Amino acid sequence: MSLVLRNVSLNGSVVDISIEGNRFSAIAPHLGGSFDEEFDAKGMLAFPPFYNCHTHVPMVLLRGYADDLELFPWLNEHIWPAEAKLAPEDIYVGTRLACLEMLKSGTVFFNDSYFMSEEIISAAEGMGLRACIGPTWIHFGDAEKCAATAAEHARIRAACQHGEYSSRILVAEAPHAIYTVPEADLREIAERSAHDNSLVHIHLAETETEVNDCQKAHGGLTPVEYIKECGLLNERARLAHAVWLTPHDIELIKESGAVLITNPTSNLKLCSGMFHFKEIDEAGIPFTLGTDGCASNNAHSMFTEMKFAALSAKTQAKDSTAAPAERVFRLATYDGAQAFFPEAGEIASGKLADLMLVNPDQPYFVADYNPISNLVYAGESSCVDTLLCDGRFLMKHREVEGEDEIIEQARRTCNKFRK
Repeated sequence: MSLVLRNVSLNGSVVDISIEGNRFSAIAPHLGGSFDEEFDAKGMLAFPPFYNCHTHVPMVLLRGYADDLELFPWLNEHIWPAEAKLAPEDIYVGTRLACLEMLKSGTVFFNDSYFMSEEIISAAEGMGLRACIGPTWIHFGDAEKCAATAAEHARIRAACQHGEYSSRILVAEAPHAIYTVPEADLREIAERSAHDNSLVHIHLAETETEVNDCQKAHGGLTPVEYIKECGLLNERARLAHAVWLTPHDIELIKESGAVLITNPTSNLKLCSGMFHFKEIDEAGIPFTLGTDGCASNNAHSMFTEMKFAALSAKTQAKDSTAAPAERVFRLATYDGAQAFFPEAGEIASGKLADLMLVNPDQPYFVADYNPISNLVYAGESSCVDTLLCDGRFLMKHREVEGEDEIIEQARRTCNKFRK
């Protein structure tokens, strides 16, 4: 399958962009040759799309379910009891709704940890997105729950290794947090990750309470020091939140090659704290952006995440030059891709063909001195006109196949959670 996008504005120049299979093949004005499909993108701006690096996508069904609470009462008294009602078909329906929301806002990838991961994978495959999926280990030492998660993980690992999923799907280890997974299991996960060379996605140092409890339980070790003892701190680690870090933690993370994932909207809403953006960036530690789940955000929009990342970084550092727009946009696009799909994240010949077309004919794009600044500080989902992932159109002129059915199914599913 070959495709050419005609008359598109890329980095200030009007060019044609051709795609062969799932990769960009050529970028130049007035490309010649014959193609299976031609798409006129006149007036559109081409950018790499967004990569949402920390999510719990089925939680879209709990958007607005329990707002304006502290983290642990929110989890223990509201979210976890509601999640106990979820059936496999609910997970599938919720994931499709989340995928639709992400497509409408320019996102082609999500990194997820949740329950019933096979349903999440099935929905992601059907919607055409990239995803990194891991069943959530969250059992507080309950042997039965642990065995069920282990069986689920074994199934999706085997399916991935046998080529049953597309190349857009990665399978990761996903221990929820150090306070929900016993040490013996964390060490076993670390060993399996090393054997399989698989990524590990875990919440870490999200709250001050987590840090204090960890130090009390583990001889003064911080969460970062503790996961290092467990064998989890290395280049395969993807550490979500990482708000409460000591100088020694930062040194350890830099040495390890781990990637941090900041979730500014969720952190601000739950009052967890502020990520030390400038300090982490100056230390040379790789990090990315994620929305977290819809029950604590309440959206999957990377536009909101970029703006909050920039503004919270400036406030935390007391420096208006911290987190400039170009840096934040790169975090949401190229850097996010590098953490999971290193051959994606940029529009260049030979790279995986992920791309979003932005329609600048929006009030918030006038004036247009700096399109990147407009995307970060003023952009809204409505400017994303067309989206491609892996060389395939997932949205054309803001239309996604089957979107009315997806919304209606999700509405019916939400009825079971009404109080």
